[in-house]
Amino acid sequence: MNVLLTGSAGFVGSHAAEALTAAGHRVRGLDLHPTAPGTGDGGMVDGEVADVRDADAVARLLRGVDAVCHQAAKVGLGVDVSDMPAYTSVNVQGTAVLLAEMARAGVGALVLASSMVVYGEGAYTCGRHGSVHPGPRPEEALRAGRFEPACPECGRPLDPGAVGEDAAPAPRNAYADTKLAQENLAASWARTTGGTVAALRYHNVYGPRMPRGTPYAGVAAIFRSRLADGRAPLVFEDGGQRRDFVHVRDVARANVLALERVAGERVAGERPPEPGGLRAYNVASGEPRTVGDLAAALAAASGGPAPRVTGDYRLGDVRHIVARPDRARRELGFAASVSFADGMAEFARPPAPTTAAVEAGAPKAATR
Repeated sequence: MNVLLTGSAGFVGSHAAEALTAAGHRVRGLDLHPTAPGTGDGGMVDGEVADVRDADAVARLLRGVDAVCHQAAKVGLGVDVSDMPAYTSVNVQGTAVLLAEMARAGVGALVLASSMVVYGEGAYTCGRHGSVHPGPRPEEALRAGRFEPACPECGRPLDPGAVGEDAAPAPRNAYADTKLAQENLAASWARTTGGTVAALRYHNVYGPRMPRGTPYAGVAAIFRSRLADGRAPLVFEDGGQRRDFVHVRDVARANVLALERVAGERVAGERPPEPGGLRAYNVASGEPRTVGDLAAALAAASGGPAPRVTGDYRLGDVRHIVARPDRARRELGFAASVSFADGMAEFARPPAPTTAAVEAGAPKAATR
């Protein structure tokens, strides 16, 4: 299969390029940078150094392509509202350009790198009111150290659970808004053209080539950077925030499985999805951990100082978001294979020097 991979030199994209090539597919890359961080010279797959918002470049690269794997994005919570134009330009406009050119080229199979941030807060149950959907946590509660969401009906404490793909989206920041917009645009494209979309909702991805030292970096990279400097990881809130940390090689493999499914290349007697629609999949390990667990595991693996819980907070952060990965296992044959302990031991090792912090295909300082 001939695959156009946007963001091919980025954190997830570079691993996806390797996994697709290993699976026998021919990869054509689109990225603003010629090589992936940590891969040295020659890390760029066949393709062009170009911007995903450049319709002419996208059109050229789509010639002869069977399917598209769209990783290019500006990612992370960001700094403040001044980031909104950049998030919208890269994530929304870039995706719209790609979809329009796919329609013109007659390419009908797409894997979209989405995110668990579209859910907002995760799944919660109140002992009195059952399943509930708490709103954003008020700053006065966070300031007072009351980090757990309360039942919107009675104010009682809630029991967190795992969220499935059919949960109603409730994005809480500009990045999340644009990721949901990407899904909506892709769904509209599929309905209009008869194309097929697999939206992979990544949970907290970590692993080799993860950028460091930017305000857009993931928490795992931030903790590792502090430990590399001999400083304790600073854990916000009380460290009890639940997340699902999934290794980047597992995420790359999920992309291969999803591409083969939307393109109809699965050979195990399974029919491809019906055309004209979008199907979302949680890409997660299925083994929730707390942010405190993450910091402690990295500190232990690196022999660094113990984490320090600060009680600080960021508006827009959610308290708990963990996934049910059953659909991806059932329909794609995907299950995470890298354990938390093994992944953290590998990740704690110092990364290769890099001057680029990119997820690629558009200007940004970010990681997925």
